[in-house]
Amino acid sequence: MPMSLIPIGELLVLAVFGVCLLIQLGFYLFTFLKLARYKLQPHPVSYPPVSVIVCARNEEENLAKFLPLVLNQEYPEFEVIVVNDCSWDKSQDLLEKLQKTHPNLKISEIHEVNGREHGKKFALTIGIKAAVYETILLTDADCYPSGNDWIAHILNGYGNEKEIVLGYGKYDRHPGFLNTIIRFDAFFIAVQYLSRALKGKTYMGVGRNLSYKKNLFFKTKGFASHIHVLSGDDDLFINEVATKKNVSVVVDKGAFTVSEPKKSWKSWFLQKKRHHSTAKFYRPEHKTPLILYPLTWYLFYFSAIAGFILQFGVLILISGVLLRAFLQIGILHASARKLDEPDLGWKAPLLEFVQMIFIMPLYFFSTFFVRQRRWT
Repeated sequence: MPMSLIPIGELLVLAVFGVCLLIQLGFYLFTFLKLARYKLQPHPVSYPPVSVIVCARNEEENLAKFLPLVLNQEYPEFEVIVVNDCSWDKSQDLLEKLQKTHPNLKISEIHEVNGREHGKKFALTIGIKAAVYETILLTDADCYPSGNDWIAHILNGYGNEKEIVLGYGKYDRHPGFLNTIIRFDAFFIAVQYLSRALKGKTYMGVGRNLSYKKNLFFKTKGFASHIHVLSGDDDLFINEVATKKNVSVVVDKGAFTVSEPKKSWKSWFLQKKRHHSTAKFYRPEHKTPLILYPLTWYLFYFSAIAGFILQFGVLILISGVLLRAFLQIGILHASARKLDEPDLGWKAPLLEFVQMIFIMPLYFFSTFFVRQRRWT
């Protein structure tokens, strides 16, 4: 390389590194810190009646384990609607048995129609139409509440002008690297959408733990604008109807739901593919940060590696990498404690590196070969 080009190359490497470092620090200091420092604002709870809706397809085992924990919540007045969507296992028999001892359980059964396929949005719409009460609370069949007062904790999020409450849906902790990655992935997604909601820039929620008003659903015509998309019953709907004033966040430990994580890489990749298929339909102002964070992450580390190899500004590069790592650990550790994931915060730099370098390329590669046609 000609000597005259070395200063230009060094300047370019350090410029890319510096700009990306500032953007990354901006994400942590001006967005993610919102969740780390957030304290739930107390609202007077009036305990309005609630319709809890669970959509299930061939979930007999999960319904047997987890549905009683929902049915036995300590709350004055609520109904639980299970939409049994074309199951061919013994889910219906189980539900009818539970109904005999739990009068607050309502069953909506959807039968298979030859030549027709539908997604979860149809099942969820059936459940919302069947709901007696104005306040809707959603969870999944493979989830269980973190405590007996889950409903009360979530409802505490409703205050002035609030029509949507975002909760956290965590995954059960088990031994193994896959479990750690799945939990970290869900945790960091939650850090992003909860933090942005606290800034008044809500772009999604998760159907494992989400509440909104029935009237909001029908006055915006439900899922009509994205009914052609397989997924999006939670994130695309919230992306469409959320405003700066109508969303509340609840991160009390008693307000969490816990899900059974996938047991294989393939099933997890399928799940992620279904979730990621909706991001392209987000509003432009919501897509930009979601693209900018990973883009600047790659440029930040690639420019650092290039500088180390070429011996350009090594001390500056080391200082920048350490600054980002310490800030990331501090903010995510505080958020992890708030979300009852104490082991994830201090591991964040390593887990993020593994996810970005190995998991994400494998995931995107797999999307070219596996196509999912219906919800499972």
